[in-house]
Amino acid sequence: MNTPGSRPTNRTELRAVPDPASPRIAPGGLRELGLINWSFTRIASKVIGVPDAHIFSTLGRARGLFRGWLHFSALLMPFGRLTRRDTETVIIRVAHLRGSQYELDHHLRLGRRVGIDDAVAQRIMDGPDAAGWRPNQQALLTAVDELVETRDISDQTWQTLSAYYDRRQTLELVMLVGQYDSLATTLHVLRVQPDFA
Repeated sequence: MNTPGSRPTNRTELRAVPDPASPRIAPGGLRELGLINWSFTRIASKVIGVPDAHIFSTLGRARGLFRGWLHFSALLMPFGRLTRRDTETVIIRVAHLRGSQYELDHHLRLGRRVGIDDAVAQRIMDGPDAAGWRPNQQALLTAVDELVETRDISDQTWQTLSAYYDRRQTLELVMLVGQYDSLATTLHVLRVQPDFA
């Protein structure tokens, strides 16, 4: 057992469950976010259908960094080269692997808009070995698993992936996984509260 302030010594200790009722940085309002970020957050919350989109009202406190992150994120989703369904498949898989309920809550809803019903969502969470995947989907999910678990893609998986996706799409896939893996970490560390009850 570790003493207070010491570093964890095993993976179980690293995955301690946070207190879900205690955000480390509270969502901000107009004063904390500034007019631009606050306005974006209000509009996004209305579009999402929640009183406050906590991801935006929390990260928005970073002001200019937040706007840069939004731009980068939007270039991957929804304006990326991967299909929206492939994009949501990737995000749902990353969220599942990382245990990010916040990401899952939002992207299962977004996935429904592109044909990812409950049965398909469950197969995504079951992974690349689940029955019923086409070869390109299996390669996509295998690449996601390898990236999240090993921070690399094997040569065999890369070769299979490259048979279905062009260079820009494979580059985008790596960046998309990295973005949502990083976001899962950010949401976890900051204890960002769920938007949906």
